[in-house]
Amino acid sequence: MIARSTLFSAKGGDTIQALQTASGLSDYGFAIDIKLTNETIDYSKYNLLHFFNITRPADILYHIRKANIPFVVSPIMINYSEYDKYYRSGLAGFLFRWLPANGIEYIKAVSRWLLGKDKMMSLSYLWKGQKTSVLEIMKKARLLLPNSSSEYKRIKETYGCNTNYLVVPNAVDSGLFKFDTRIKKTGNLVICAARIEGIKNQLNLIKALNNTKYQLLIIGAPAPNQLSYYQNCKKHAADNIRFIEQTSQKELAAYYQQAKVHVLASWFETTGLSSLEAAAMGCNIVITDKGDTKEYFGDDAFYCTPSSPESIYSAIEKAAASPLNEKLQTKISAMYTWQQASMRTAEGYKQIIY
Repeated sequence: MIARSTLFSAKGGDTIQALQTASGLSDYGFAIDIKLTNETIDYSKYNLLHFFNITRPADILYHIRKANIPFVVSPIMINYSEYDKYYRSGLAGFLFRWLPANGIEYIKAVSRWLLGKDKMMSLSYLWKGQKTSVLEIMKKARLLLPNSSSEYKRIKETYGCNTNYLVVPNAVDSGLFKFDTRIKKTGNLVICAARIEGIKNQLNLIKALNNTKYQLLIIGAPAPNQLSYYQNCKKHAADNIRFIEQTSQKELAAYYQQAKVHVLASWFETTGLSSLEAAAMGCNIVITDKGDTKEYFGDDAFYCTPSSPESIYSAIEKAAASPLNEKLQTKISAMYTWQQASMRTAEGYKQIIY
């Protein structure tokens, strides 16, 4: 498995996805190594490469050109463009208003390289651009492993590719995130577990709950490139809002157990991994209406419009007043565990290797 160079220094949902899937695949006879895109890799040791994050194609191009090995891709195709176009501040925000989504991602990738914040693994990306690079990868991939049918539909609409695919759902650790019905929840406790960055929209969540009856815990570290956004969130937060930067998965489970509501009012979510975890722990879920979330949560979540603090607050009010959704808990335990995800990934690998 080959993932972004910051997979462990700036942890996100893809970190959990890679680690948990790799662990589960051992039950199906696969030996997995996780490598970062900036590592030197002895490709002769492997039968198959598995890449993550199609929105960072320069990383993938470098390795597929050096290795004559079949590969699959977990796209995790997040659309950052609405946030980038309309809510990012400064010169970048002004520039992005005039660019299409692929153009925005190109400028961001080149900027990270020029500022020394990331390596440019494939220089051909500079003249090919984002869209052509993504298309090249998709045409050469033996299989795409999107997290939902909705994600694949977006990929097909955006790039027009017909690459074979197999849906591998995002999931929860059913051994760790196990709801204890004996412990009473704190009715006014709301949590948001996510890396603190613009697309996760913690600032509008803060505006929605400032000086209200709710206690809000924002759990997560700031994204390395968005420290100013983090400081802005802290600046606007009232006394009923607390930040917890570092926490283990075990500690996170304890917060889920205590809270009545979990919120991800993001500008876009392919799934909302922490929403799945929180729902498994008996939280009612408030989540964005942008992205692929409805395929996972259907009518069992409270949806909000990320641009509107009023919409976010209204959804939280409804979630806090509603009883525990046992139907969603049952659905997650049946369909969205890492055992299920690993089994589906193993099916995909076997299509190629055997």
